Amino acid sequence: MPSASTLASFALAATALILLPGPAMLFLVSRGIGQGRRLALASTLGIEAATATMVLLTAFGLSALISSSVLAFSIVKYAGAAYLVYLAVREFRARGHFALAAAPVSGPLRAFADAYLVGISNPKTAVFFLAFFPQFVHQGSAGSGPVWSQVLVLGAVFVVIGLVFDSTYALSAGSVGQWLQRHPKAVDRQRFVSGGIFLAMGGAAALTGHPERPA
Repeated sequence: MPSASTLASFALAATALILLPGPAMLFLVSRGIGQGRRLALASTLGIEAATATMVLLTAFGLSALISSSVLAFSIVKYAGAAYLVYLAVREFRARGHFALAAAPVSGPLRAFADAYLVGISNPKTAVFFLAFFPQFVHQGSAGSGPVWSQVLVLGAVFVVIGLVFDSTYALSAGSVGQWLQRHPKAVDRQRFVSGGIFLAMGGAAALTGHPERPA
């Protein structure tokens, strides 16, 4: 079980990331504007189900890879830090505005399936989780538990936070969509905020959180 300070730090980082405008948020807003709150909420559940699947894959993948190796754990952490810095650079260099677009669907089940495929089919999501979660995992730390259990707890926190904010986006799709359309430059400039967050996370991961040898 991660410590209270780790959970708090993770929740803060996760909230900052989830609040940034991105493909999932824009997908949900588009669905809400085009087809109403009911299908937007069904799409929200699909997105979070995909996220939960990624969390499960990350938990057991990391556990199999690094639970018995300090060297492997360090490699994953520093590779993750480098990837987060790469994401920061990519965000700073990004150009263009977000576009609201989600294909119409016939019912809640199809909306759920459609959103799940959107969430699960992006390989960058899996890579991001592999980069993000190890920064908050303490291998060999007394009381923290095995790697897989820590990732599952952190993943549950991530999914719950995502569900809260994504549901808010879905329910207020009209208002959010109108604001995005009225302020395209403001949305475009958010890349500096997201880039700064990725850069801070990557730097923190590279400079702190060295793994401990199992007893």
